[in-house]
Amino acid sequence: MPGTEPAVRPLEGITVVALEQAVAAPFATRQLADLGARVIKVERVDGGDFARAYDAGVRGGLGTHFAWLNRSKESIALDLKRDEGRAILARLIAGADVFLQNLAPGAAARLGLAAPVLRADRPRLIVVDMSGYGSRGPYRDKRAYDMLVQAEAGLISVTGTPETPVKAGSPLADIAAGVYAFSGVLAALVRRGTTGEGASIEVSMFDAVAEWMGQALYSTLYTGAPPPRSTLGHPVIAPYDAYPTADGVDVVIGVQNDRGWAALATGVLDRPDLVTDPDYATNQARVRNRAEVDALIARTTSRMGRADLLRRLDEAGVPSATLNDGHGLVAHPQLAERDRWREVGSPVGALRAILPPITFAGVEARMDPIPGLGDHTDAVLAELGYGDGEIARLREAGTVA
Repeated sequence: MPGTEPAVRPLEGITVVALEQAVAAPFATRQLADLGARVIKVERVDGGDFARAYDAGVRGGLGTHFAWLNRSKESIALDLKRDEGRAILARLIAGADVFLQNLAPGAAARLGLAAPVLRADRPRLIVVDMSGYGSRGPYRDKRAYDMLVQAEAGLISVTGTPETPVKAGSPLADIAAGVYAFSGVLAALVRRGTTGEGASIEVSMFDAVAEWMGQALYSTLYTGAPPPRSTLGHPVIAPYDAYPTADGVDVVIGVQNDRGWAALATGVLDRPDLVTDPDYATNQARVRNRAEVDALIARTTSRMGRADLLRRLDEAGVPSATLNDGHGLVAHPQLAERDRWREVGSPVGALRAILPPITFAGVEARMDPIPGLGDHTDAVLAELGYGDGEIARLREAGTVA
């Protein structure tokens, strides 16, 4: 009936073959799997995706990155140095809607997996090539990892203290590239639905972080000076920082405009005179006098308990947050109240995981198990028409695992 929510996940029926490793590409394909796509993850026979063993943080030795990025996928292990391994991959791609890879620079082309080659016979295929710096330019062959790209694109230069630059705590270069690859596939699927034409898509980590530099990039471009590192603060907004409380837990206060300042001054600081004081009345004045602004706020907040301060900030309409750590996030009432936790299977048993942020009304996100290396090799080969004897021979030869 009209208005009824769809009963199926939006990407059900879409098959993705991913020659992927580490973080960026697995994040893109896991998001496709979340929405119902079938993702066949092609791994090396000798250990698979090296993110499996980045660390042993999940009980039983499973890597934390791998647990985060690879649920709801099928794992097939192939030796692509062998002709038969490459032939199996070619048959997989022949039945796919999307092929995505993030191998080292030039590796996909050497395997015969360049987008023009793949799409010559299958114009409806969507090919996504992910890399550190893109396929052209002086850095095209340069190896790239998250921290290196954060450095090269300037993100580290605006993160940290005035004395010490630091990288972002999460792998933002990988995540940014994964988000753009995911959205690029969605856009290509929409266009294919109307024109029948597939796509060749290129996503680089460098381009993604350059885009995310945003205000810092444009400030440098048009003022001639990059913004200074300001720890938790904002280079062009004040107050925007963490402030102490009487019980030792910092509270972050963010005032975006002069109306917000008036609300903070009158409703929390009990200093209505600050609303019109020329040293504090405008954001530009507060930025010039940032140290004084932060000090007068801290004198008030340090005498208040966290709960009381947050209550007063909320009542005054002043944006705020608790400065949580990982424990605070795990125990966060917003996740619990909205039922955002699920259990997923894995090679080391059931694990807790949070639902992805895209929520379709009436449709549960896919939260299937994290695969062990080669868990689906036999089933996928059988689906391609290989018999039991052929599969056993391929396994004995080391072509598959």
